[in-house]
Amino acid sequence: MWLYVAVLVGLCYLLRWYREKQVVSHLRDKYVFITGCDSGFGHLLARQLDLRGLRVLAACLTEKGAQQLRAQTSDRLETVILDITKTESISAATQWVKERVEDRGLWGLVNNAGIFHPHCYSEWLKMEAYMDVFKVNLTGLIELTLSMLPLVRRARGRIVNVSSILGRIAFFGGVYCSSKYGVEAFSDTLRRELRHFGVKISIVEPGYFRTRMTEVPECLEKLKQAWEEVPAHIKEAYGQKFFEARELFFGQANGSPYMRREKRITMASNKGCCHVAQT
Repeated sequence: MWLYVAVLVGLCYLLRWYREKQVVSHLRDKYVFITGCDSGFGHLLARQLDLRGLRVLAACLTEKGAQQLRAQTSDRLETVILDITKTESISAATQWVKERVEDRGLWGLVNNAGIFHPHCYSEWLKMEAYMDVFKVNLTGLIELTLSMLPLVRRARGRIVNVSSILGRIAFFGGVYCSSKYGVEAFSDTLRRELRHFGVKISIVEPGYFRTRMTEVPECLEKLKQAWEEVPAHIKEAYGQKFFEARELFFGQANGSPYMRREKRITMASNKGCCHVAQT
């Protein structure tokens, strides 16, 4: 019996040794570029990686967001303004990154920037809303990735694309789901194409967390605005009572125990309890 215990203990120590050997070394020499750092996941990730010693290059949409992030991080972290929907902005950001990483290349690229349309039915949205979501969540992500790819390949680095659980199960939000399904397909394809270069591709699929994108008052306001702009024949088909029921359901769903639990998790993460895996 004691022999079995000794073997088990030995295997546990061997497993622990192996896991510790996987920790990335020389973090201060490695650059990571993150999009969507004004708030939410991107903002928190930039702060976490900066604490770990990585050279974080944070892309923000606004100068205000960039200033707030710099005020909470070390002097190592640098920011750049990026509008992921514009080719010239992506090109400028790529050149900015290239000047900083030089021959070392880009060790990590995190495509985090994303937007969500109003929580309403697909038929209620204008085509402009569809295109706005796709430009940020999918085509912008693809264009930025392809632009940065030579730098990532040089470092034999990794690309992390933030998708969503709605990129795996289309539950609501047709255009958002479609954009995230596209992210998953692009990531899976790229993973196979870049395997022989030593580049790793990962997907993160968050559930419902409290970020600026999911703030209830703002989402309800967008829902009302979308309903007001719906053509008359569509309003007539659904009816005012249908809209009011939808509005009530959305408000109640965001006050459910499940949603409150997710919000508590997010608040804990904002206090520094978020763990970042290194591979």
